[in-house]
Amino acid sequence: MKENQIIEVLSLEENIVTDDDIKKKFKKKRKKKKLVIAFSSLIGLFGVALFVLYGPWAGFRNFWITTAMTTMNHRYLATALYSDKTIQEVLRNNAVIEPEGKTNTSLIKFTKYKKSTVYANKYEEQILDRDEKELYKVINVDTKKYKGFLVAIYDPSRISIATTAYLGKRGEDILTVSKRENAIIAMNAGGFYDPDWNSNGALPHGTVISHGKVVSDYVDANMGGGFIGFDKDNKLVLGRFTKEQAINAGLRDAVEFGPFLIINGKSAFVRGNGGWGIAPRSAIGQRKDGIVLFLVINGRLANSIGADMGDLTEIMENYGAVNAANLDGGSSSELVINQKIINTPVAGGRNGLRDMSTFWVVK
Repeated sequence: MKENQIIEVLSLEENIVTDDDIKKKFKKKRKKKKLVIAFSSLIGLFGVALFVLYGPWAGFRNFWITTAMTTMNHRYLATALYSDKTIQEVLRNNAVIEPEGKTNTSLIKFTKYKKSTVYANKYEEQILDRDEKELYKVINVDTKKYKGFLVAIYDPSRISIATTAYLGKRGEDILTVSKRENAIIAMNAGGFYDPDWNSNGALPHGTVISHGKVVSDYVDANMGGGFIGFDKDNKLVLGRFTKEQAINAGLRDAVEFGPFLIINGKSAFVRGNGGWGIAPRSAIGQRKDGIVLFLVINGRLANSIGADMGDLTEIMENYGAVNAANLDGGSSSELVINQKIINTPVAGGRNGLRDMSTFWVVK
């Protein structure tokens, strides 16, 4: 073979494209395409985030700011993203204007009903259509926004405040307390010192009265609300007192929390979401016939995002509460019936339950 032919053959061999070359080429193209797609998606997500956080729709902004600003030490979630002016404006537009005054207990008149087939509405039927021997009735609360449970308690003399056995040292979970108290129903009650959302539930906020005695009196400047408790006549009393006034008023079992949702049949005025965001919620109320309502709403779940103060007020209105108040919520919202958790807590702690300091129990 001549020299020029040899050179031509070698040149052709150099230009031959193998299957491996083709695969490598396509791999590079696919990798480049994936990078372009990933970058574009990142830019898109960033754009969506900016639109959600700062766009014309105020719903998410209100939810984000009010939820963050009602925590003790997670306010930075709002302050890092929004100016003080924006935060204050949102808080002004989302607030609870509580009814004035304190509970007029003369409005509560204990009533013994005869079984009826005629009820004013479906809510009355759910409350009153029962066996006379029943001590309580669990009612499902189910909407597109939230799901939960309302418990009608027909004998309020059985309701009291229970506390962790280690007040000032650590809290206990609701199942432990429920079993120790031999309670047929237990629900979380007041708030507690929780600076990092991960405390041990040792210190209840404000004054706690159990069986007529002050068992805890921890003052926290960040705590709002007032007394929520039952007097010696088994009537739910809401009001702002000193601990001495509370005892003199005959409160036998009480915690301090809020806001108050209904006083003497007059509902709070709720602007926007009430300033507390949307979350798992607990509340307590009493009808004019003396029947007590425990309410727990699931939240932070795919099928139940949670409730705001307006939602709680509406539920209590529907079921005839003449006095009602918000209780500690979020990961503290828990309801036990006959030693079993029936709601879906979001604490994620031991047994999926938070250690807390105060509980409403029905014996």
